[in-house]
Amino acid sequence: MNPLILTEPDLRARLRLDAPLIDLIESALARLARGGVIMPPILSMHLPEVNGEVDIKTAFISGFQGFAVKISPGFFDNPARGLPSTSGLMVVLDSETGRVRAVLLDNGFLTDLRTAAAGGVAARWLARPDATRAAIFGAGLQARLQLEALSLVRPISQAMIWARDPSRAQALATRLSRPGLTVCATADPAEAAAFADIIVTTTPATQPILMADWLRPGQHVTAMGSDQPGKGELDPACLARADLYVADRLSQTRLMGELQHAPGLRDRDHPELGQIIAGQRPGRTHPDQITICDLTGTGVQDTAIATHALDAFSKDDPNA
Repeated sequence: MNPLILTEPDLRARLRLDAPLIDLIESALARLARGGVIMPPILSMHLPEVNGEVDIKTAFISGFQGFAVKISPGFFDNPARGLPSTSGLMVVLDSETGRVRAVLLDNGFLTDLRTAAAGGVAARWLARPDATRAAIFGAGLQARLQLEALSLVRPISQAMIWARDPSRAQALATRLSRPGLTVCATADPAEAAAFADIIVTTTPATQPILMADWLRPGQHVTAMGSDQPGKGELDPACLARADLYVADRLSQTRLMGELQHAPGLRDRDHPELGQIIAGQRPGRTHPDQITICDLTGTGVQDTAIATHALDAFSKDDPNA
């Protein structure tokens, strides 16, 4: 049987960021904590000469019919060329035979969705239930998706956008404002941080854009831009100030997440998000805690969303 080949338009026609997708990624992270998962370290290639990177991620989940191997490039000068900064594809292999079941030519669409969904999971488990105000650092696609994900798990009614380019921040704020959600832009990142109950950083920064003395009790921070050695969005003192630091995968955040810049905290036994979901470790225990979730992206998320994508098309396949 020939592999199923799906393109980005195919996938966009049937998949979207919604509550069931957040539940799916939540379940995948819990499986990572409970066991039955083989997830090797990320193969990551940094290309400073072209301001780019390529990551390869995968995970085998016991009981799944297939598993994904994802190639994910990020070339961050592309927007100046009129191109998106991310692209890529996933190959789904059969868990019994190893044969190729599908090639998903998604151009990073599935990665964008599962990354945003993970932000929703982090907020669901770590942000205060009454959080209504969000600050998004960054003005790209993931900034938009992260705000959408937050709105699915918390009663967000106000948001503030900060970006290095104030015009992009203003354009995104205008685009995202709608009845029930007021979005504005600011040129001052400290103002954005002070405004928010939940802060999400979505940039490829290599120098801190969020400082520790801007944080206040009760806030939650999701940092999702640092996924390579040398990257970092948070002042390392943020981690020391937090009452709870949570990794998506601790072995990854020590090498390529925010934890790489905090040597005094790097070797501590921090909880993983999946462990909190699975009830193995406590999450937020008091409304005044400052919590930080460090998302570097995991292979279980890729296998989960690739399987979800194939399920969406299975009714079209008489052999499924």
